[in-house]
Amino acid sequence: MTISADDDATPDAELIGRVRGGDTDAYAVLVRRHAPMAMRTAVLLGAGSDAEDVVQEALVKAYRTLDRFRADRPFRPWLLRIVANETRNAHRGAVRRSAREERATRSLPKELIDPAEEVADREGKEQLLAAVDRLPEAMGRVVVCRCLLDLDEATTAVVLGLPRGTVKSRLSRGLRRLREDLGTTTERVDHA
Repeated sequence: MTISADDDATPDAELIGRVRGGDTDAYAVLVRRHAPMAMRTAVLLGAGSDAEDVVQEALVKAYRTLDRFRADRPFRPWLLRIVANETRNAHRGAVRRSAREERATRSLPKELIDPAEEVADREGKEQLLAAVDRLPEAMGRVVVCRCLLDLDEATTAVVLGLPRGTVKSRLSRGLRRLREDLGTTTERVDHA
């Protein structure tokens, strides 16, 4: 089956049903639809220059395990959880997290940090990313998902495999630490 313009409006659940029925073109539509957010997630969770590889691996794993996907759930959080896990796997052996984030910040394409555009200039963005990098890893992942990827609380919980209450508490503590670290007002950090 060929991909048509109508496929762009087709709900994920229908596309997944078609993929399960053997229509690989339907998976191409899902990839086109969700790959940009998957890439942003991988970069902002620390994959850096390995982000493309992480996303590719996550998309392959998602395809291979699509039979285990629950059709009554949204596809994007499920995929982003795979991306988050692959990101974690990719840099488990990295020597230093801060060096990895610094490389990612230097090469981060503008469109990948779009949700953080309220930070006035590049220096402000770099300061914010460096401050997020200084957070404990578990807290930083929640702040990245909620503030930089602009995921809602429920989606963040699914992506990171955490209870919603844990997401709330880590976000609150993380934002407090960022405000202290950056010496900014609540409004600037909360809308980053």
